[in-house]
Amino acid sequence: MTPIPFDYVASEPTRLGMIALRQREIPGRPGSVVTELTLDHEFLMSSHDTSSERALAGRALELHPGEGLDVLVGGLGLGYTAWQALACERVARVEVVELLVPVIRWLERGLLPLSGELNADPRLHVREGDVYARLLGPAQRQHDLILVDVDHAPDNRLGQSDGAFYGAAGLARAGRHLRPGGVLGVWSCSESPPLAGALRATFGEPHVVPVHFDDVITREPTTHWLYFARP
Repeated sequence: MTPIPFDYVASEPTRLGMIALRQREIPGRPGSVVTELTLDHEFLMSSHDTSSERALAGRALELHPGEGLDVLVGGLGLGYTAWQALACERVARVEVVELLVPVIRWLERGLLPLSGELNADPRLHVREGDVYARLLGPAQRQHDLILVDVDHAPDNRLGQSDGAFYGAAGLARAGRHLRPGGVLGVWSCSESPPLAGALRATFGEPHVVPVHFDDVITREPTTHWLYFARP
């Protein structure tokens, strides 16, 4: 199969490397458009199947019956986790903490697939920052849901400063940022028994959700993993 060329929309250097926003067609679907993020030419995420990113918010909301919910999302990406949270009428506020400034700029400039919907929702607040540093620090504000989708997986991280988050002590510190009855959710591209064990040791039995889908780019079945826990 002949590779379909990419159309690079934007790219900028960051503290982690060159972040790029690119588009291409889905193989066998002329006229279709897939938007992707890469870091130093390494694939990060794509708009072609966002079921696991959306499920990170959707499943967490199913676990929390409250109203007027305050949601913290670690990592903006292409915006699908924040968008799914905002689709729920029970959500009053969504704060997104994104480390890479260019991604925030691309949202503001309308370059991300969901820029229009996200920019139009007054409940959304996007901040530059390190969500791991925030969650490992003192709780200045508490949230009903904390949803973290930054690294590929706990053992396949984009940076080195976040490893402490995935251990029992780090998760306990993150739990202090949750209101009573709150839910912590973590996305991973692969199954992580160590994360499940750390959550179990800290909060009790975690709620583990595998999300299966067919990758239309690689044409292979794929599974992402979601981990949820309560303090």
